[in-house]
Amino acid sequence: MPASFRDPSGFLFSSGRQLYRQVNRVYQEHYEHLIGSGLYDALVDLSLLVPHQEVDNISSSDPADCYKILKPELIPFVSYPFEWCFSQLKGAALATLKIQKIALEHGMSLKDGSAYNIQFAQGKTLLIDTLSFHKLREGEPWIAYRQFCQHFLAPLALMAYTDVRLNQLFRVFIDGVPLDLTSSLLPLRTRFRPSLLTHIHLHAKSQRHFSNKPAASPARHRIGLTALQGMIENLESSIKRLSWKGYSTEWANYYQEANYSSESFQHKRVLVGQFLERARPETVWDMGANIGLFSRIASDRGIHTVCFDIDPAAVEKNYLLSVHDEESLLLPLLLDLTNPSPAMGWQNTERSSLLERGPVDLVLALALVHHLAISNNLPFGKIAEFFKQICTWLIIEFVPKTDPQVQRLLTTREDIFTNYTREHFERVFQERFSLEASEEIKNTGRILYRMKNRLECDSAS
Repeated sequence: MPASFRDPSGFLFSSGRQLYRQVNRVYQEHYEHLIGSGLYDALVDLSLLVPHQEVDNISSSDPADCYKILKPELIPFVSYPFEWCFSQLKGAALATLKIQKIALEHGMSLKDGSAYNIQFAQGKTLLIDTLSFHKLREGEPWIAYRQFCQHFLAPLALMAYTDVRLNQLFRVFIDGVPLDLTSSLLPLRTRFRPSLLTHIHLHAKSQRHFSNKPAASPARHRIGLTALQGMIENLESSIKRLSWKGYSTEWANYYQEANYSSESFQHKRVLVGQFLERARPETVWDMGANIGLFSRIASDRGIHTVCFDIDPAAVEKNYLLSVHDEESLLLPLLLDLTNPSPAMGWQNTERSSLLERGPVDLVLALALVHHLAISNNLPFGKIAEFFKQICTWLIIEFVPKTDPQVQRLLTTREDIFTNYTREHFERVFQERFSLEASEEIKNTGRILYRMKNRLECDSAS
């Protein structure tokens, strides 16, 4: 991740398709303690820290400052907090606190409390920054406390008490949601919750009070180990008490209300499975996945599948189902396809855009095109060009204008979509994709297509 340039302890770099981490000499003492104390082994055994190998056959870009080169296990897809549902962010917060508690038992402490250091892979919630630990000095407070509150407690409280969509504030505030803003947005009743009063409202007031004052002597901030452990326990109980039950939306209950008979639905599942078998992808993105029923046709075949949806309730249901079933190859994420995740941070390089995290072998675009074309006025050419950028294979569903779902979209607006026809759809997409197969889904009038990117077809020939 390019954002590692901010860390004097080391940085990430790539060689070919492999990622490496340089450990700088300034971090040598802490790294040796991480390994020697048994903390690294303990966290890896608990699937809380991404494992790595030490290597000596890779040239460093900064050999004068190099102590070690690590080869970390690769994460299949890097996601960001504004793409997570409530329970994902909550799980990431609890994993961070668990890691901190174990670190304290080994004489170390997390010096970073960033949500961006947590990733979801193989059904696990992992810390990916091996250099986030430092040796704990006697009486030292948790230096990541403010960052943890901004990255985890503040957005979770806002999602639970104000509006679940406020996790999108991460797209504006790259270092977490400011506590003074959080305090002003939370309802009055949260001031009667001791944990939120302490860690958010009074914490914000303290920040404002000391913002223009000289730094206090370190002796004033000394805290014993027992008190430090107590604070972590208090944060943990605060996070656990936060909940979001979700609201009922048409998308969270889409499959119960969709225009499919049981026969049609089963036929669509069979077709998707057959099209996947012909394409044989290793990676799949399901755009508009809802609660992931069709995503699981891919993940159940051993394919790493990222399933995106715009609806927080649908993503929440999908994620909780994946946790319950211990699914290791399915990653539900929140995404507005008409405004996808942008490149962020310094020089727009610290966090990658959605497009930069592609391309992917295959994209599923099921019951999606009519929403893009009619609800969002996107011409077929723009839609096809987007898919051409992100995938080799495309399984896409065309929903005709006669379909009840399309008619519902047109009830509140004038029908200006004269080009919304199967013929025009095929003509536009065939400019960019080779149409490999198509079949009507029984009793629906909907057409399912398997297409291949023409760039890939040309290179293969």
